[in-house]
Amino acid sequence: MKSIITYISICCLFLLFTSCSGDKSQNRDHLVFRYNENAAVNSLDPAFSRIRPSIWVCNQMFTGLVQLDDSLNIKPDIAKKWEISPDGKTYTFTLRNDVYFHKSDLFGSDSTRTVTASDFTYSLNRLLDENVAAPGRWILQNVETFHAVNDSVFQIQLNKTFPAFLGLLTMKYASVVPHEAFEKQGYDFRANPIGTGPFQFKIWEENVKLVLRKNPLYYEKDEQGNSLPYLEAVAITFLPDKQSGFLQFAQGKLDFVSGLDPSYKDEILTPKGQLQPKYADRVNMITGPYLNTEYMGFRLDGPDDAVKDKRIRQALNYGFDRAKMIMYLRNGMGTPAVNGMIPTGLGGYGCEGYDYNPAKAKELVASYKADTGDNNPKIQISTSASYLDITEYLQREWQKIGLNVEVDVNPPSTLTQAISTGKTSFFKASWIADYPDAENYLSLFYSKNFSPGGPNYTHFKNEEFDRLYEQTFLITDDKERQEIYKQLDAIVTEEAPVIALFYDKASRFTGKNVSGLGINPLNLLTLKKVKKAEKE
Repeated sequence: MKSIITYISICCLFLLFTSCSGDKSQNRDHLVFRYNENAAVNSLDPAFSRIRPSIWVCNQMFTGLVQLDDSLNIKPDIAKKWEISPDGKTYTFTLRNDVYFHKSDLFGSDSTRTVTASDFTYSLNRLLDENVAAPGRWILQNVETFHAVNDSVFQIQLNKTFPAFLGLLTMKYASVVPHEAFEKQGYDFRANPIGTGPFQFKIWEENVKLVLRKNPLYYEKDEQGNSLPYLEAVAITFLPDKQSGFLQFAQGKLDFVSGLDPSYKDEILTPKGQLQPKYADRVNMITGPYLNTEYMGFRLDGPDDAVKDKRIRQALNYGFDRAKMIMYLRNGMGTPAVNGMIPTGLGGYGCEGYDYNPAKAKELVASYKADTGDNNPKIQISTSASYLDITEYLQREWQKIGLNVEVDVNPPSTLTQAISTGKTSFFKASWIADYPDAENYLSLFYSKNFSPGGPNYTHFKNEEFDRLYEQTFLITDDKERQEIYKQLDAIVTEEAPVIALFYDKASRFTGKNVSGLGINPLNLLTLKKVKKAEKE
């Protein structure tokens, strides 16, 4: 009975937007933005917004002290301004006084209330609460204390200078939530969220449908003074098959597709990365840098001796054509990673990396074999099925320089565990930025971050790297700090604990009637400025 009632509720909701009579004046479809998620949303609580599907939904419903624009500039949000002390440790935020929580019976007869500084004290304390066990707790690892000075001023004290801290506060983990929802006995915030964002929760039938409605109390306006958002609703379906989701988009049943999956990349794009002619007149393609570096990593204290030798690691770096790989295996969607681990779009990008040089690669392999007597070094690379095409391409190219590499295909979860625990000496991985600062990438090589407790999966250790890395925390001048980032990336490039393959591109496909979507290097979905024109 419950499932029937839920189904009827969803149908009734969509009847609000779509006229069955065919009367154009009553057709509300242009006010509803529809997209598909092939993966499940695990929670609507921002403290648990660890995976992209949940982050995207939470970004529509929740806001925090600060936010990012599409160029990754940190902008005011609920905090209209802030000050940072000269020593870089104290952050003082002054809040807006016109931010209201989404309407709910939890707030009594008024149905809502304004956000105050004490709400941020409560929200950040939730992240630290061991009983909550929020995965977002780590964003506060450099925080000493925080407190509400008064209703409109919130202050955070760090235990050490950390210039990237404001970027951490743009993550959905740092969103504000109302204490009333957690103090009411039996209230399930995970499935009945209350935020302050441009859209508010309406219906969630897990793995079937999720619907958000426009928040009439939202505080942001556009440049002309019009209230945001423009849309009336967001409707999300959950077809697990990416190709099925693309077909729904191609039929006009969805407004948006994100990313380029192998199941449909050749259907929509030419080998040079242009829209196929049959889609050019009805689809917009939006692309831009994505803060994701795809790479191969070596476990430097692992069981295989060959990859412990820098000559072999450098030979593998020189021994394949990154540009050719991007063109034929990625339809041009990506940038060859010839400038180290820091991707395009971040300060610190631009060190001199590895170009295709098969002669140099052969020379390094021959030197290794002559010195060690190991004429058939054992090299095995672990990957998942999603990257088998790239891995097999590399295997063929490396054979040409005198190295036989075996490919071991694993389920994604098994591979992740093997990388973390050091059970594989050579592995395919990627690093997507959590926050817009190159320190996020360099943390992969800091010796105190050895896995499984930290993200240094290669167990790379270099005293000069560690010294410079620690020095960056004391520098508040962005340009000066970014020059040191380049030096750090150059050290990593020379020692070659990784093979940087390519810097990813974010790609989005929409109908021609959609505008205002934009794109950003974190691939964050922001719908508050999206408009849909009525179809002819």
